[in-house]
Amino acid sequence: MKSKNQLSQEAFRFEGKMPLSQAIPLGLQHVLAMFVGNLTPLLIITGACGLAGNEFADLQITLLQNAMLVAGLVTLVQLFPLGPIGGGVPIIMGTSSGFIGVFNSVATSMGGGLTAYGAMMGASILGGLFETVLGFFLKPLRRFFPSVVTGTVVLSIGLSLISVGVASFGGGSGVADFGSVENLLLAVFVLVVILAVKHTCKGFLGSSAILVGIIAGYIAAGIMGLVLPTTGVTADGVEFTKSWVLNWDKVAEAQWFAIPDLVPVDIVFDLRAILPVMIMFIVTAVETVGDISGVMMGGLDREATDKELSGGVACDGMGSTFAAFFGVLPNTSFSQNVGLVSMTKVVNRFALATGAIFLVLCGLVPKLGALVSMMPQAVLGGAAVMMFSSIVMSGIQLVTHDPLTPRNLSIVSVALGLGYGIGANTGILAQAPQAIQLIFGGSGIVPAALVAILLNIVLPKETQEEKTAA
Repeated sequence: MKSKNQLSQEAFRFEGKMPLSQAIPLGLQHVLAMFVGNLTPLLIITGACGLAGNEFADLQITLLQNAMLVAGLVTLVQLFPLGPIGGGVPIIMGTSSGFIGVFNSVATSMGGGLTAYGAMMGASILGGLFETVLGFFLKPLRRFFPSVVTGTVVLSIGLSLISVGVASFGGGSGVADFGSVENLLLAVFVLVVILAVKHTCKGFLGSSAILVGIIAGYIAAGIMGLVLPTTGVTADGVEFTKSWVLNWDKVAEAQWFAIPDLVPVDIVFDLRAILPVMIMFIVTAVETVGDISGVMMGGLDREATDKELSGGVACDGMGSTFAAFFGVLPNTSFSQNVGLVSMTKVVNRFALATGAIFLVLCGLVPKLGALVSMMPQAVLGGAAVMMFSSIVMSGIQLVTHDPLTPRNLSIVSVALGLGYGIGANTGILAQAPQAIQLIFGGSGIVPAALVAILLNIVLPKETQEEKTAA
Protein backbone atom coordinates (compact mmCIF):
# COMPACT_ATOMS: atom_id res chain seq x y z
CA MET A 1 0.00 0.00 0.00
CA LYS A 2 1.50 3.31 -1.03
CA SER A 3 1.71 6.17 1.40
CA LYS A 4 0.20 9.57 0.77
CA ASN A 5 3.70 10.98 0.20
CA GLN A 6 4.50 8.25 -2.36
CA LEU A 7 1.26 8.96 -4.19
CA SER A 8 2.08 12.67 -4.37
CA GLN A 9 5.41 11.84 -6.02
CA GLU A 10 3.47 10.32 -8.93
CA ALA A 11 2.56 13.87 -9.98
CA PHE A 12 6.18 14.33 -11.08
CA ARG A 13 6.18 11.27 -13.35
CA PHE A 14 4.55 11.45 -16.79
CA GLU A 15 3.02 7.95 -16.57
CA GLY A 16 2.63 7.91 -12.78
CA LYS A 17 -0.57 6.52 -11.22
CA MET A 18 -2.33 8.88 -8.87
CA PRO A 19 -5.81 9.09 -7.27
CA LEU A 20 -8.57 11.13 -8.91
CA SER A 21 -8.79 13.34 -5.81
CA GLN A 22 -5.26 14.61 -6.50
CA ALA A 23 -5.43 14.53 -10.30
CA ILE A 24 -8.54 16.72 -10.68
CA PRO A 25 -7.26 19.87 -8.91
CA LEU A 26 -3.88 19.58 -10.71
CA GLY A 27 -5.68 19.27 -14.05
CA LEU A 28 -8.02 22.18 -13.29
CA GLN A 29 -5.03 24.35 -12.48
CA HIS A 30 -3.82 23.87 -16.05
CA VAL A 31 -7.28 24.59 -17.45
CA LEU A 32 -7.57 27.81 -15.45
CA ALA A 33 -4.15 28.92 -16.69
CA MET A 34 -5.22 28.57 -20.35
CA PHE A 35 -9.02 28.96 -20.28
CA VAL A 36 -9.14 32.65 -21.11
CA GLY A 37 -6.29 32.43 -23.64
CA ASN A 38 -8.14 29.62 -25.42
CA LEU A 39 -11.21 31.80 -26.04
CA THR A 40 -9.65 35.26 -26.44
CA PRO A 41 -8.53 34.81 -30.10
CA LEU A 42 -12.07 33.86 -31.14
CA LEU A 43 -13.53 36.92 -29.43
CA ILE A 44 -11.01 39.16 -31.19
CA ILE A 45 -11.34 37.65 -34.68
CA THR A 46 -15.14 37.35 -34.65
CA GLY A 47 -15.15 41.01 -33.60
CA ALA A 48 -12.78 41.90 -36.47
CA CYS A 49 -15.10 40.10 -38.90
CA GLY A 50 -18.18 41.84 -37.50
CA LEU A 51 -19.63 38.57 -36.18
CA ALA A 52 -20.08 39.66 -32.57
CA GLY A 53 -23.37 41.59 -32.85
CA ASN A 54 -26.91 40.51 -32.01
CA GLU A 55 -27.40 38.93 -35.42
CA PHE A 56 -24.43 36.61 -34.86
CA ALA A 57 -24.78 36.07 -31.07
CA ASP A 58 -25.73 32.39 -31.46
CA LEU A 59 -22.86 31.77 -33.89
CA GLN A 60 -20.30 33.30 -31.53
CA ILE A 61 -21.57 31.18 -28.63
CA THR A 62 -21.33 28.07 -30.83
CA LEU A 63 -17.74 28.90 -31.81
CA LEU A 64 -16.72 29.45 -28.18
CA GLN A 65 -18.40 26.18 -27.21
CA ASN A 66 -16.55 24.37 -30.01
CA ALA A 67 -13.23 25.95 -28.99
CA MET A 68 -13.44 24.33 -25.54
CA LEU A 69 -14.41 20.95 -26.98
CA VAL A 70 -11.62 20.99 -29.60
CA ALA A 71 -8.95 22.07 -27.09
CA GLY A 72 -9.87 19.18 -24.80
CA LEU A 73 -9.88 16.56 -27.57
CA VAL A 74 -6.62 17.73 -29.17
CA THR A 75 -4.94 17.81 -25.74
CA LEU A 76 -5.96 14.17 -25.17
CA VAL A 77 -4.34 13.21 -28.51
CA GLN A 78 -1.16 15.06 -27.51
CA LEU A 79 -1.11 13.16 -24.20
CA PHE A 80 -2.16 9.78 -25.65
CA PRO A 81 -0.82 9.66 -29.24
CA LEU A 82 -2.78 8.10 -32.08
CA GLY A 83 -0.01 6.46 -34.10
CA PRO A 84 2.39 9.17 -35.28
CA ILE A 85 -0.02 11.95 -34.28
CA GLY A 86 0.79 13.24 -30.79
CA GLY A 87 4.05 13.59 -28.92
CA GLY A 88 3.13 11.86 -25.67
CA VAL A 89 4.25 15.01 -23.85
CA PRO A 90 2.71 16.99 -20.93
CA ILE A 91 1.37 19.81 -23.09
CA ILE A 92 -2.03 21.53 -23.02
CA MET A 93 -3.38 22.47 -26.47
CA GLY A 94 -5.68 25.39 -27.29
CA THR A 95 -6.62 28.13 -29.74
CA SER A 96 -3.49 29.91 -30.97
CA SER A 97 -3.13 33.66 -30.40
CA GLY A 98 -0.25 33.72 -32.88
CA PHE A 99 -2.65 33.79 -35.83
CA ILE A 100 -4.54 36.87 -34.62
CA GLY A 101 -2.34 39.31 -36.54
CA VAL A 102 -2.57 37.39 -39.83
CA PHE A 103 -6.32 36.74 -39.49
CA ASN A 104 -6.89 40.38 -38.59
CA SER A 105 -5.25 41.38 -41.89
CA VAL A 106 -7.33 38.75 -43.76
CA ALA A 107 -10.50 40.23 -42.25
CA THR A 108 -9.41 43.69 -43.40
CA SER A 109 -8.43 42.66 -46.93
CA MET A 110 -11.62 40.61 -47.46
CA GLY A 111 -13.99 43.09 -45.84
CA GLY A 112 -14.91 40.88 -42.88
CA GLY A 113 -18.17 38.97 -42.61
CA LEU A 114 -18.90 35.25 -42.90
CA THR A 115 -16.94 34.96 -46.15
CA ALA A 116 -13.71 36.21 -44.58
CA TYR A 117 -14.18 33.95 -41.55
CA GLY A 118 -14.91 30.98 -43.83
CA ALA A 119 -11.72 31.76 -45.77
CA MET A 120 -9.77 31.61 -42.52
CA MET A 121 -11.20 28.14 -41.89
CA GLY A 122 -10.32 26.99 -45.42
CA ALA A 123 -6.76 28.28 -45.01
CA SER A 124 -6.52 26.57 -41.60
CA ILE A 125 -7.56 23.20 -43.05
CA LEU A 126 -4.81 23.33 -45.68
CA GLY A 127 -2.28 24.90 -43.31
CA GLY A 128 -2.90 22.23 -40.67
CA LEU A 129 -2.25 19.46 -43.19
CA PHE A 130 0.90 21.28 -44.28
CA GLU A 131 2.15 21.50 -40.68
CA THR A 132 1.41 17.79 -40.19
CA VAL A 133 3.73 16.98 -43.10
CA LEU A 134 6.34 19.33 -41.59
CA GLY A 135 6.08 17.36 -38.37
CA PHE A 136 6.90 14.09 -40.14
CA PHE A 137 10.04 15.67 -41.68
CA LEU A 138 10.99 17.71 -38.63
CA LYS A 139 14.37 16.14 -37.86
CA PRO A 140 16.22 17.41 -40.98
CA LEU A 141 14.47 20.80 -40.71
CA ARG A 142 15.37 21.57 -37.08
CA ARG A 143 18.71 23.17 -37.97
CA PHE A 144 16.87 25.99 -39.80
CA PHE A 145 15.14 27.11 -36.59
CA PRO A 146 17.68 28.05 -33.89
CA SER A 147 16.55 30.19 -30.95
CA VAL A 148 17.50 33.43 -32.73
CA VAL A 149 14.96 32.61 -35.48
CA THR A 150 12.19 31.36 -33.17
CA GLY A 151 12.76 34.31 -30.85
CA THR A 152 12.50 36.82 -33.68
CA VAL A 153 9.24 35.21 -34.82
CA VAL A 154 7.77 35.24 -31.32
CA LEU A 155 8.85 38.88 -30.90
CA SER A 156 7.09 39.88 -34.12
CA ILE A 157 3.94 38.05 -33.03
CA GLY A 158 3.87 39.93 -29.73
CA LEU A 159 4.54 43.30 -31.34
CA SER A 160 1.77 42.79 -33.91
CA LEU A 161 -0.73 41.88 -31.19
CA ILE A 162 -0.15 44.82 -28.85
CA SER A 163 -2.17 47.22 -31.02
CA VAL A 164 -5.01 44.67 -31.08
CA GLY A 165 -4.94 44.48 -27.28
CA VAL A 166 -4.93 48.27 -26.95
CA ALA A 167 -7.97 48.50 -29.26
CA SER A 168 -9.85 46.20 -26.89
CA PHE A 169 -8.49 48.23 -23.97
CA GLY A 170 -10.47 51.21 -25.27
CA GLY A 171 -13.69 49.22 -25.62
CA GLY A 172 -13.21 47.65 -29.06
CA SER A 173 -12.64 49.24 -32.45
CA GLY A 174 -15.76 50.74 -33.98
CA VAL A 175 -17.90 51.03 -30.84
CA ALA A 176 -19.62 54.36 -30.20
CA ASP A 177 -17.95 54.86 -26.81
CA PHE A 178 -14.42 53.82 -27.85
CA GLY A 179 -11.85 55.31 -25.48
CA SER A 180 -14.45 56.48 -22.96
CA VAL A 181 -13.39 57.06 -19.35
CA GLU A 182 -15.52 54.07 -18.24
CA ASN A 183 -13.83 51.72 -20.70
CA LEU A 184 -10.33 52.89 -19.84
CA LEU A 185 -10.89 52.71 -16.08
CA LEU A 186 -12.42 49.23 -16.36
CA ALA A 187 -9.46 47.99 -18.43
CA VAL A 188 -6.94 49.55 -16.04
CA PHE A 189 -8.76 47.97 -13.08
CA VAL A 190 -8.50 44.51 -14.67
CA LEU A 191 -4.80 45.02 -15.43
CA VAL A 192 -4.07 46.18 -11.86
CA VAL A 193 -5.90 43.14 -10.40
CA ILE A 194 -3.91 40.78 -12.64
CA LEU A 195 -0.60 42.37 -11.60
CA ALA A 196 -1.58 42.33 -7.91
CA VAL A 197 -2.59 38.66 -7.94
CA LYS A 198 0.35 37.56 -10.08
CA HIS A 199 2.93 39.16 -7.80
CA THR A 200 1.37 38.70 -4.35
CA CYS A 201 -0.14 35.22 -4.63
CA LYS A 202 1.64 31.93 -5.19
CA GLY A 203 0.76 28.52 -6.59
CA PHE A 204 -2.75 27.90 -7.90
CA LEU A 205 -4.00 31.49 -7.49
CA GLY A 206 -0.89 33.15 -8.85
CA SER A 207 -0.90 31.03 -12.02
CA SER A 208 -4.57 31.93 -12.57
CA ALA A 209 -4.03 35.71 -12.30
CA ILE A 210 -5.56 36.41 -15.75
CA LEU A 211 -8.73 34.50 -14.87
CA VAL A 212 -8.99 36.29 -11.51
CA GLY A 213 -8.58 39.66 -13.25
CA ILE A 214 -11.33 38.90 -15.74
CA ILE A 215 -13.72 37.71 -13.03
CA ALA A 216 -13.00 40.96 -11.16
CA GLY A 217 -13.72 42.83 -14.43
CA TYR A 218 -17.12 41.14 -14.74
CA ILE A 219 -17.97 42.11 -11.16
CA ALA A 220 -16.82 45.71 -11.74
CA ALA A 221 -18.85 45.97 -14.96
CA GLY A 222 -21.91 44.63 -13.12
CA ILE A 223 -21.52 47.25 -10.38
CA MET A 224 -21.00 49.98 -12.99
CA GLY A 225 -24.28 48.96 -14.62
CA LEU A 226 -26.08 49.60 -11.33
CA VAL A 227 -24.63 53.06 -10.61
CA LEU A 228 -23.79 54.57 -14.03
CA PRO A 229 -25.91 55.34 -17.14
CA THR A 230 -25.86 52.32 -19.46
CA THR A 231 -26.78 54.23 -22.62
CA GLY A 232 -25.33 57.21 -24.45
CA VAL A 233 -26.10 59.38 -27.46
CA THR A 234 -23.84 59.81 -30.49
CA ALA A 235 -23.09 63.19 -32.11
CA ASP A 236 -25.85 62.34 -34.62
CA GLY A 237 -28.39 61.93 -31.83
CA VAL A 238 -28.53 58.11 -32.04
CA GLU A 239 -28.91 56.30 -28.70
CA PHE A 240 -26.60 53.33 -28.05
CA THR A 241 -25.84 50.85 -25.27
CA LYS A 242 -22.37 51.36 -23.84
CA SER A 243 -19.88 48.65 -24.73
CA TRP A 244 -19.02 47.76 -21.12
CA VAL A 245 -22.61 46.81 -20.23
CA LEU A 246 -23.10 43.10 -19.48
CA ASN A 247 -25.75 41.46 -21.68
CA TRP A 248 -27.18 38.75 -19.43
CA ASP A 249 -29.87 37.92 -22.01
CA LYS A 250 -27.21 35.94 -23.92
CA VAL A 251 -26.75 33.62 -20.95
CA ALA A 252 -30.47 33.34 -20.18
CA GLU A 253 -31.30 32.37 -23.77
CA ALA A 254 -28.46 29.85 -24.19
CA GLN A 255 -29.10 26.14 -23.65
CA TRP A 256 -27.67 24.12 -20.78
CA PHE A 257 -26.60 21.27 -23.07
CA ALA A 258 -26.03 21.03 -26.81
CA ILE A 259 -24.03 18.90 -29.23
CA PRO A 260 -21.48 21.20 -30.96
CA ASP A 261 -22.22 22.09 -34.59
CA LEU A 262 -19.95 20.73 -37.31
CA VAL A 263 -19.03 23.34 -39.97
CA PRO A 264 -21.00 26.23 -38.38
CA VAL A 265 -19.54 28.57 -41.03
CA ASP A 266 -19.29 27.71 -44.74
CA ILE A 267 -15.68 26.92 -45.61
CA VAL A 268 -14.12 29.10 -48.32
CA PHE A 269 -10.79 28.60 -50.11
CA ASP A 270 -9.30 31.99 -51.02
CA LEU A 271 -5.65 32.76 -51.84
CA ARG A 272 -5.86 36.03 -49.88
CA ALA A 273 -6.09 33.90 -46.76
CA ILE A 274 -4.28 30.72 -47.81
CA LEU A 275 -0.83 32.16 -48.64
CA PRO A 276 -0.13 34.19 -45.49
CA VAL A 277 -1.75 31.57 -43.23
CA MET A 278 0.31 28.76 -44.80
CA ILE A 279 3.52 30.61 -43.90
CA MET A 280 2.16 31.26 -40.41
CA PHE A 281 1.86 27.50 -39.92
CA ILE A 282 5.64 27.24 -40.38
CA VAL A 283 5.96 29.83 -37.62
CA THR A 284 3.62 27.97 -35.27
CA ALA A 285 5.54 24.73 -35.92
CA VAL A 286 8.67 26.53 -34.73
CA GLU A 287 6.78 27.73 -31.64
CA THR A 288 5.59 24.22 -30.86
CA VAL A 289 9.13 22.86 -31.08
CA GLY A 290 10.15 25.53 -28.56
CA ASP A 291 7.24 24.74 -26.23
CA ILE A 292 7.84 20.98 -26.25
CA SER A 293 11.57 21.50 -25.72
CA GLY A 294 10.78 23.86 -22.85
CA VAL A 295 8.28 21.59 -21.13
CA MET A 296 10.53 18.50 -21.34
CA MET A 297 13.52 20.37 -19.97
CA GLY A 298 11.50 22.26 -17.35
CA GLY A 299 9.33 19.34 -16.23
CA LEU A 300 11.43 16.23 -16.84
CA ASP A 301 14.97 17.70 -16.93
CA ARG A 302 15.83 16.21 -20.31
CA GLU A 303 15.87 17.13 -23.98
CA ALA A 304 12.83 16.27 -26.09
CA THR A 305 13.37 13.34 -28.47
CA ASP A 306 12.90 13.65 -32.23
CA LYS A 307 9.84 11.39 -31.98
CA GLU A 308 8.25 13.61 -29.31
CA LEU A 309 8.89 16.75 -31.33
CA SER A 310 7.70 15.21 -34.59
CA GLY A 311 4.51 13.79 -33.06
CA GLY A 312 3.83 17.03 -31.19
CA VAL A 313 4.08 19.18 -34.32
CA ALA A 314 1.96 16.67 -36.29
CA CYS A 315 -0.70 16.86 -33.56
CA ASP A 316 -0.52 20.65 -33.78
CA GLY A 317 -1.25 20.43 -37.52
CA MET A 318 -3.98 17.79 -37.46
CA GLY A 319 -5.55 19.49 -34.45
CA SER A 320 -5.74 22.75 -36.41
CA THR A 321 -7.38 21.04 -39.40
CA PHE A 322 -9.84 19.31 -37.05
CA ALA A 323 -10.57 22.63 -35.30
CA ALA A 324 -11.35 24.38 -38.60
CA PHE A 325 -14.19 21.95 -39.34
CA PHE A 326 -15.76 23.18 -36.08
CA GLY A 327 -15.23 26.84 -37.02
CA VAL A 328 -12.38 27.20 -34.52
CA LEU A 329 -9.05 28.96 -35.14
CA PRO A 330 -5.85 26.81 -35.31
CA ASN A 331 -4.84 24.91 -32.18
CA THR A 332 -1.32 24.90 -30.78
CA SER A 333 0.63 24.22 -27.60
CA PHE A 334 0.07 26.76 -24.83
CA SER A 335 3.18 28.53 -23.59
CA GLN A 336 1.56 29.56 -20.29
CA ASN A 337 1.10 25.89 -19.44
CA VAL A 338 4.73 25.23 -20.31
CA GLY A 339 5.61 27.87 -17.73
CA LEU A 340 3.26 26.25 -15.22
CA VAL A 341 4.90 22.83 -15.70
CA SER A 342 8.36 24.37 -15.33
CA MET A 343 7.24 26.09 -12.11
CA THR A 344 5.38 23.16 -10.46
CA LYS A 345 7.19 20.19 -12.09
CA VAL A 346 3.78 18.45 -12.31
CA VAL A 347 3.90 16.40 -15.53
CA ASN A 348 1.48 13.57 -14.72
CA ARG A 349 -0.42 12.56 -17.86
CA PHE A 350 -3.53 11.46 -15.96
CA ALA A 351 -3.74 14.79 -14.10
CA LEU A 352 -3.49 16.76 -17.34
CA ALA A 353 -6.05 14.46 -18.96
CA THR A 354 -8.62 15.31 -16.24
CA GLY A 355 -8.23 18.95 -17.26
CA ALA A 356 -8.72 18.03 -20.93
CA ILE A 357 -11.90 16.09 -20.09
CA PHE A 358 -13.18 19.12 -18.16
CA LEU A 359 -12.67 21.22 -21.31
CA VAL A 360 -14.65 18.66 -23.36
CA LEU A 361 -17.52 18.82 -20.85
CA CYS A 362 -17.46 22.63 -20.98
CA GLY A 363 -17.79 22.36 -24.76
CA LEU A 364 -21.16 20.70 -24.28
CA VAL A 365 -22.55 23.60 -22.18
CA PRO A 366 -23.56 26.61 -24.34
CA LYS A 367 -24.36 28.74 -21.27
CA LEU A 368 -20.66 28.79 -20.44
CA GLY A 369 -19.85 29.98 -23.97
CA ALA A 370 -22.53 32.67 -23.64
CA LEU A 371 -21.05 33.82 -20.33
CA VAL A 372 -17.66 34.28 -22.00
CA SER A 373 -19.05 35.88 -25.17
CA MET A 374 -20.70 38.72 -23.25
CA MET A 375 -17.32 39.80 -21.83
CA PRO A 376 -16.87 43.58 -22.33
CA GLN A 377 -14.01 44.37 -24.71
CA ALA A 378 -12.46 46.63 -22.07
CA VAL A 379 -12.22 43.66 -19.67
CA LEU A 380 -10.69 41.57 -22.43
CA GLY A 381 -8.30 44.43 -23.26
CA GLY A 382 -7.04 44.70 -19.69
CA ALA A 383 -6.03 41.03 -19.85
CA ALA A 384 -4.92 41.07 -23.51
CA VAL A 385 -2.38 43.86 -23.04
CA MET A 386 -0.74 41.77 -20.33
CA MET A 387 -0.87 38.53 -22.33
CA PHE A 388 0.38 40.01 -25.58
CA SER A 389 3.18 41.97 -23.93
CA SER A 390 4.34 38.77 -22.24
CA ILE A 391 4.69 37.22 -25.71
CA VAL A 392 7.17 39.99 -26.55
CA MET A 393 9.15 39.15 -23.42
CA SER A 394 9.15 35.44 -24.35
CA GLY A 395 10.62 36.43 -27.71
CA ILE A 396 13.34 38.47 -26.02
CA GLN A 397 14.21 35.51 -23.78
CA LEU A 398 14.52 33.23 -26.82
CA VAL A 399 16.64 35.74 -28.76
CA THR A 400 19.03 36.15 -25.84
CA HIS A 401 19.20 32.40 -25.17
CA ASP A 402 22.37 32.30 -27.30
CA PRO A 403 25.10 34.98 -27.31
CA LEU A 404 24.09 38.12 -29.24
CA THR A 405 26.86 37.89 -31.81
CA PRO A 406 27.02 40.38 -34.73
CA ARG A 407 25.40 37.70 -36.92
CA ASN A 408 22.48 37.16 -34.53
CA LEU A 409 22.02 40.91 -34.06
CA SER A 410 21.82 41.31 -37.85
CA ILE A 411 19.18 38.59 -38.13
CA VAL A 412 17.00 40.08 -35.39
CA SER A 413 17.35 43.72 -36.40
CA VAL A 414 16.76 43.23 -40.15
CA ALA A 415 13.89 40.76 -39.69
CA LEU A 416 12.12 42.92 -37.10
CA GLY A 417 12.85 46.14 -38.97
CA LEU A 418 11.36 44.87 -42.22
CA GLY A 419 8.64 42.77 -40.63
CA TYR A 420 7.33 45.30 -38.13
CA GLY A 421 7.85 48.15 -40.62
CA ILE A 422 5.85 46.47 -43.38
CA GLY A 423 3.14 45.47 -40.92
CA ALA A 424 2.77 49.06 -39.74
CA ASN A 425 2.92 50.56 -43.26
CA THR A 426 1.21 48.11 -45.59
CA GLY A 427 0.78 50.83 -48.24
CA ILE A 428 4.42 50.30 -49.17
CA LEU A 429 3.36 47.15 -51.04
CA ALA A 430 0.58 48.85 -53.03
CA GLN A 431 2.61 48.71 -56.29
CA ALA A 432 3.98 45.21 -55.68
CA PRO A 433 2.66 42.11 -57.52
CA GLN A 434 -0.55 40.70 -56.04
CA ALA A 435 1.21 37.54 -54.88
CA ILE A 436 3.61 39.63 -52.77
CA GLN A 437 0.70 41.61 -51.31
CA LEU A 438 -1.13 38.39 -50.44
CA ILE A 439 1.85 36.93 -48.61
CA PHE A 440 3.29 40.00 -46.89
CA GLY A 441 0.42 42.50 -46.70
CA GLY A 442 -1.36 43.34 -43.48
CA SER A 443 0.83 41.56 -40.93
CA GLY A 444 4.49 41.93 -40.04
CA ILE A 445 4.71 38.37 -38.73
CA VAL A 446 5.12 36.61 -42.08
CA PRO A 447 7.86 38.89 -43.52
CA ALA A 448 9.73 38.85 -40.20
CA ALA A 449 9.64 35.03 -40.12
CA LEU A 450 10.77 34.63 -43.73
CA VAL A 451 13.58 37.18 -43.41
CA ALA A 452 14.84 35.58 -40.18
CA ILE A 453 14.83 32.08 -41.73
CA LEU A 454 16.54 33.32 -44.92
CA LEU A 455 19.25 35.30 -43.10
CA ASN A 456 19.95 32.34 -40.83
CA ILE A 457 20.63 30.27 -43.96
CA VAL A 458 22.72 32.75 -45.97
CA LEU A 459 24.78 34.62 -43.32
CA PRO A 460 28.06 32.83 -42.57
CA LYS A 461 28.28 31.16 -39.17
CA GLU A 462 30.74 32.60 -36.62
CA THR A 463 33.77 30.74 -35.46
CA GLN A 464 33.92 29.53 -31.85
CA GLU A 465 36.31 32.41 -31.04
CA GLU A 466 33.84 34.98 -32.35
CA LYS A 467 31.01 33.43 -30.32
CA THR A 468 33.15 33.51 -27.16
CA ALA A 469 34.10 37.14 -27.80
CA ALA A 470 30.39 38.08 -28.09
